[in-house]
Amino acid sequence: MQSPSRLVWSIAFPAMLTNVATALFGLADMWVIGRLGDAAAQGAVELGAKFMMGLLIVFAFLRTGTVALTAQAAGSGNRGEQAAVLVRSLAAALAIGMVLLLVRPWAVEGGLALLEAEGRIAGNARVYIDIRYWVGTAWLLNCALGGWLIGQRRVRLILVTEIVANVVHVVLDLALVLWAGWGIAGVAAATACSELLKLALLAAAVAREPAAGAALAAVRGRATWDGTALRRLFSLNRDLFLRTVLLTVSMLLLARSGARQGPVVLAANGILFQIFMLSSLIVDGFESATQVLCGEAKGKGDRARFVLVARTALAWAFLTGLAICIVYLVFGGALASSFSTNPEVIAASASCMGWIALLAVLGVFVSVFDGIFVGAGWTRAMVVTMAGAMAVYVAALQLAAPLGNGGVWLAFSLLFVVRSAGQLYLLPGLVRRDLAWPQPSHRA
Repeated sequence: MQSPSRLVWSIAFPAMLTNVATALFGLADMWVIGRLGDAAAQGAVELGAKFMMGLLIVFAFLRTGTVALTAQAAGSGNRGEQAAVLVRSLAAALAIGMVLLLVRPWAVEGGLALLEAEGRIAGNARVYIDIRYWVGTAWLLNCALGGWLIGQRRVRLILVTEIVANVVHVVLDLALVLWAGWGIAGVAAATACSELLKLALLAAAVAREPAAGAALAAVRGRATWDGTALRRLFSLNRDLFLRTVLLTVSMLLLARSGARQGPVVLAANGILFQIFMLSSLIVDGFESATQVLCGEAKGKGDRARFVLVARTALAWAFLTGLAICIVYLVFGGALASSFSTNPEVIAASASCMGWIALLAVLGVFVSVFDGIFVGAGWTRAMVVTMAGAMAVYVAALQLAAPLGNGGVWLAFSLLFVVRSAGQLYLLPGLVRRDLAWPQPSHRA
């Protein structure tokens, strides 16, 4: 029998490497544009990236929901349902992509207004958005394909795809921005090209999977479009959508709070956010592990395995987050300063690096609990805890305004504290409700 720690790490470690590769997208963009020494240009990339993240990340349920449903189908040994999950997820991604293209003019104007972008920053951000918007559908399809592969425990395939796409992305960043002199347009073009490459690689990987062989038949099968199955998909995705909308709004409020303090703080917060995302994506490897393993345990009705996986993942995630926190406290200032040649931006980012170190630990609990809740299908509880945390966050932003940029990061930290506390409170009752003793064998 495989040990719980080895089982968790077998998924978490390649997922971590995959997430680090994903983080290179934003880090490479910020580093390359920072070589120009233009705070306004760096701030525009930050706002443009935040807009695209805000527009697309609310549909990240295509990934997380697909992971959960695929893992549950795999846990029950139903290959036909695994193929049906893939078909439904891809159909949803295409439909959402078409709608986003139709509303493009209104979405861009509304997003820039929400972020309170003005003058040169607004114009430069529009250049970035106008290029990246057209590959939004590719991003959505990548979520569905990647989520399905993770649900099949094919995390290493995702890792290889991310590494290849990111190497291409970094090379294009350097070539288009620093060599060809395209500036902001070069950053956006590099990201768009790498996203299309990732789509081609993921599609090829999925086509090789045995469970995907029945996908064409599933398209024509009545069971795929059965009302009960669709309601389950939409119910899960609705809750994940609402949770992600609230999370995205919290990040947009963070960006807007920086924009209100001028281009220097906006650029500094863009750097700090990318460093925060790096630690968050590393710890999210444990979220992927708990999504898959808790989803499989839920599909089998195995409470003992479910609890063992959850505890093991939480322990390892905490130790990982603590290690990242220590690294950030020691080297964080130097890391933040490497992303700009502007002295004011360097000073502003270094002054708040302590908050990013703290968030490396606070984010541990949210990541693991999210994986548990998504894997088990307890998405309604996620929405409730996120809504309560958002209320505290919005109030804290107002109360901490006199503290300047430090107050903004204090409020953002409280969002994580309240949210994880709510999930910890609800978790034991949900386990008792849906997973009863006695249990089958909890073999890995």
